[in-house]
Order: sequence, then C-alpha cells, then structure tokens
Amino acid sequence: MKTQSETQIRQTLYFQLLFWTALFLFGTVRMSGEYDSEATKGLIIYNFCHWIFQIAGANFIYFVLIRHFFDQKKYAELILSILLSLYIISVINRFFIVYIAEPLFINELLKDTPFEIFTDIPYLLIHYTFPIISGAFIFISIMFIIRYKDEKERTIKLQKEKTELELQSLKSQLNPHFLFNTLNNIYSLSVNHSDKTPQSISQLSDILDYILYKGQKKWVAVSDELNIIDHYIALESLRYHDERLKIEKHVLLGSQNTIPPLLYLTLVENAFKHGAGKNSETTEIKIEIETSKQFSVFKIENTFFENPADNEKGIGLQNIERQLQYHYQGNFTFRVSNKNNIFKVEIITPSHYD
Repeated sequence: MKTQSETQIRQTLYFQLLFWTALFLFGTVRMSGEYDSEATKGLIIYNFCHWIFQIAGANFIYFVLIRHFFDQKKYAELILSILLSLYIISVINRFFIVYIAEPLFINELLKDTPFEIFTDIPYLLIHYTFPIISGAFIFISIMFIIRYKDEKERTIKLQKEKTELELQSLKSQLNPHFLFNTLNNIYSLSVNHSDKTPQSISQLSDILDYILYKGQKKWVAVSDELNIIDHYIALESLRYHDERLKIEKHVLLGSQNTIPPLLYLTLVENAFKHGAGKNSETTEIKIEIETSKQFSVFKIENTFFENPADNEKGIGLQNIERQLQYHYQGNFTFRVSNKNNIFKVEIITPSHYD
C-alpha cells in the first residue's frame, strides 16, 4: 500500500510534468506563429534553455526557500534569498546559453565575457530573470492552492477521525455503577426466586446488545432507543422503593424518525445519576418524546439537589453536544437549564439528517 507521502510525491510529479510541458508547448506554438521557420528553430532552443532554468528556479524557490523561510515566518530572509537566487540562476542560465547552447547553432566568435554576464543587470532582468519569475510565479501559486487544499482536507479528515473516536468512546461507555448495581439486583432477585429475574436478565441483555451493535451505527430509529430506555428504567427502578422514585413518561410518535444511537439513553442515565443516585429524598424524573415529519423533540427533567454549577455543563452533556454537532452540523437545538432544583434538558433535531 502506498503511503500518503508517496502518493503526494507522485501527484506532484504528475502535476509538474503536465504544467511544464504545457508551458513549453505554449511558448513554442506562440513563437512558431510569429517568426519564420529558421528564426523559430533558434528561438525554440532559447526557449528550451530558459524552460530548464524556469523549472529549476521555481522548484528551488518553492521547495527550499519557501519551505525553509516562509513556513517559519522569516519573511525578510525569504525576500533576500529569492532576490539572490534569481540573480544567481539568471547568471547560470546566461552562461549556459552563451557557452553551451549558442555554439551549437551560431558560428560567432564574439561572446559575452564573464564580467559582462555578471554586471549587465538590465539585460539579465529582461531576458533571464523575468522569464524565470513568470514561470515560477504561476507554478508557486498553483502549488500553494494545492497545498492549501491538501492541508484543509487533511485537517477535516483528522478532525473527523478525532470526532469519530470520541463518539466511539462515548458509545462504548456504560456506567459501571449501573452494570454493577443491576447485576447485584438481579442476583438478589434470583436468591429470592423472584418472577422478575428472567425479565431483568433479558432487559440487561437487550441493553448490552443495543450498545455493542446498534450503538456503533450512525442512526437508529427513535422507537428502538425508547425500547432500550424502557429497559434501562425498569432495571434502575429495582434499586428504589416506589416512594423514592417517581417517573412520568409521555411519548407521541407521529413519524418514524432517526437519531444517533445512545443520544436519549445517555440523558436518561444522567438523570438517574444526578437525581435518584445522589438524593435520599423523592426524585421525580419526567420524560417527553415527540416526533413529527419535521422534528424529533426530547425533553427530560429531574429533581436536583446538588450545586448546579457542578453539573450544568458536565462531561456527559459536553459529549452530547459534541455528538449533536458532529451529526447535525449546527442544525439542532440543545437547551440545558436548572431552576428551582429542577434540571432540564431539551433536544430538538431534524426528523432525518445525513
């Protein structure tokens, strides 16, 4: 399997091959239409010589100077190094043409001296530096666009992977106290030969199956989530006497909507944890679920006797909010309030979203 760096190198080579070939052909076609065949031959050779140094100059500026100075925000050093590099590349280009290329097709004995090549700055600028700059500017601009696009895609991919890992962690969590207490309660039921024992085991099995399998899906039916909530409430109710816990649930399913798995169950677990689990007095939990063809609405409230500041934005609620943001990208309502020792959470989501 090719690594990401190998893939990027291959893509860069393909782009350079296409870009520089197109640039050379464009210059050749333009000259062939402006000059006769004899003059065109010599100009094509000149164009080829300039083309070689355009490639070298553009790659040196982008892959060496920009990567070394620009990426480290050394802008003054970058400008000075580019100017010096353009001068040196232009001088080498002129030496190459005068002493290597021109003798192949021009029989002139007079040649520019090294001193003239080094010191004739205006000639260097017009005939050597500007051609290098023109090709390099287009090349570097496109490379920056490609680089920005790749970095943006890489950032999005990393963020998505990070979010998915967080969601997988959230989905795989089941309060260990709930599991421990439920097993103890089922054990007590079995010792007392209660008729509730088989049903409790079946309910716990359904919850574990839902978390392990459906919990790994992106979407589940609201009705499936409500079935598991019923099992969860039944098992938690084994821990409390009737006078310790009062649960009121209203369900109106007008449409077969979908939600992320464990979205509602986590909030129900949170209500038990911070309500009945930490309150010796009577705890009231009220749950309302309503679905329509447009929205799914979930409301839950529980009596609360802790410091509101400790729980209003607890870890569980922050995870819920991240999960909603991941699945709905802002197209949701998430309200949390605490007044008169009643903790409320409301979630409104689209009926279906993908």
